[in-house]
Amino acid sequence: MKKSLRDLKDLTGKRVLIRVDFNVPIDKKTGAITNDRRIQAALPTIRHVLANGACAIVMSHLGRPKGDAQADAFLKMDRVAERLRELLNVPVKKADAVVGPEVASLVGALKPGEVLVLENLRFHPGEKDGDEEFARQLAQLGDVYVNDAFGTCHRKDASMYAVPKAMRGKPRVVGFLVAKELEVLGKLLSAPDRPLVGVMGGAKVSDKIEFIKSLLKRVDKLLIGGAMTYTFLAAQGKSVGNSLCENDKLDLARELLELGAGKMVLPVDHVAVERVDPTAATRVFQAEIPAGWAGVDIGPETIALYEKEISQAKTVVWNGPMGRFEDEPFSRGTRAIAEAMAKCGGVTIVGGGETADAVERFGLDEKMTHVSTGGGAFLEFIQGVPFPALEEIDAIE
Repeated sequence: MKKSLRDLKDLTGKRVLIRVDFNVPIDKKTGAITNDRRIQAALPTIRHVLANGACAIVMSHLGRPKGDAQADAFLKMDRVAERLRELLNVPVKKADAVVGPEVASLVGALKPGEVLVLENLRFHPGEKDGDEEFARQLAQLGDVYVNDAFGTCHRKDASMYAVPKAMRGKPRVVGFLVAKELEVLGKLLSAPDRPLVGVMGGAKVSDKIEFIKSLLKRVDKLLIGGAMTYTFLAAQGKSVGNSLCENDKLDLARELLELGAGKMVLPVDHVAVERVDPTAATRVFQAEIPAGWAGVDIGPETIALYEKEISQAKTVVWNGPMGRFEDEPFSRGTRAIAEAMAKCGGVTIVGGGETADAVERFGLDEKMTHVSTGGGAFLEFIQGVPFPALEEIDAIE
């Protein structure tokens, strides 16, 4: 068990260095934040720090800067800091650098209840390189280190690993967001309420091989959707028409089907189009998809089948949409899964990324037990991959 922010009894006058995940989507043309879910998710941790007489130094990466000041201008943290100030309704300052004299001066001037947002961590080459000298400079800014960035816990970036390592001897804890992720996902791995149903979608089997194998060891049923369906069907010798299919992964798909015998459930009908366009006419095909047609969603019989499985489950874990949910005509399957989970009386876990985007778009995120903030981190945690970032967090003795 890792220590959490709640385990620290006295924060009065402390400078708390918080690694958050403010990697929010940005409109490249306007610079506007198009979804602030990740900022909202960090608010309980930041508010707790401020309410307990400390100041908060907030650091995050944003996007993937290429090193071109002009091209990367939209990745500056200014809009993020502005949005954070609006949500917290307290003074929020913004540094124009990550480390250095200017930053040290701003930190030194912080008063209890104030917040400082550092510039985009990835503007400094030491972040991705895990540079120890860069980490040492960051570490000097804080008296306490808080990891509240589950979405990057699987990475060994300087702010995630080298900074807490450099702060040995000082309190190093997880924030409320990471603590909840570890609690909910830890139970999913160790002692889930059963029946445990997994729902797996997305485009490619090859992207989620180890995740599928891991789920098959744990679930009672694994419901398949998304474009990966067509690779599995092709592996069974069925026609998939012009559907997206990994023809070079058919042997792998057969291996997974054999491994999942008795557990893996494939769609029994499909919504298909002659051209992948929201305005295209759709048809529903049973079992196989004829030449000239491409599958874009699970069909009505499959929806009914999956709804029944979910309604009987005590735990449901979902990763990956059932179809091209971004296009309204092809979103019915993904929406139906989200609605079935919202009605389910058991524990419902949504695995970050596109799946989290979908349930939020349908207005059902608040109806889920837990919506993970980590896409890749969620997948690796379920696979049992150790997180180096958490190794440098103090353990409960």
